[in-house]
Amino acid sequence: MSDLRITEAFLYMDYLCFRALCCKGPPPARPEYDLVCIGLTGSGKSSLLSKLCSESQESVVSTTGADNIRKYWSRYYQGSQGVIFVLDSASSEDDLETARNELHSALQHPQLCTLPFLILANHQDKPAARSVQEIKKYFELEPLARGKRWILQPCSVDDMDALKDSFSQLINLLEEKDLEAMRI
Repeated sequence: MSDLRITEAFLYMDYLCFRALCCKGPPPARPEYDLVCIGLTGSGKSSLLSKLCSESQESVVSTTGADNIRKYWSRYYQGSQGVIFVLDSASSEDDLETARNELHSALQHPQLCTLPFLILANHQDKPAARSVQEIKKYFELEPLARGKRWILQPCSVDDMDALKDSFSQLINLLEEKDLEAMRI
């Protein structure tokens, strides 16, 4: 057996001994984050979140009067550690323009401007869906969000792997923010 393999074997045995002696009990609790999820009516916020939580899609009821409550979104911003913005990538030009304006407002809001953003381009399974590149260009994300932490991801309720990957990326951004805060 080569010296390298012997060293690897001892390191693995040391690891197993360490785990057996020091790591009894449940794994450490994962941090919890307060996130705000915003988006226009019909963008799919409730459907995506219920699917992510393995809840029945039949029980999802679209928020009524959501356009009227948009002016109250900021009441939910305080204490948030991250933002999920859901947009309908297959929406009309008018709705896409409204979503663009709302995202711009959120990115510039004093309580949100330093937070990580996960922007979900939902309804990618629809024929009229715009690509992530089209959305990035139309929403002017590169110049607007320069210096901010944001992720733009395509998604649909039928692609849970992509949705879970998007949330994993957001968690990574949140953990990076936590590490930065600890260094200060």
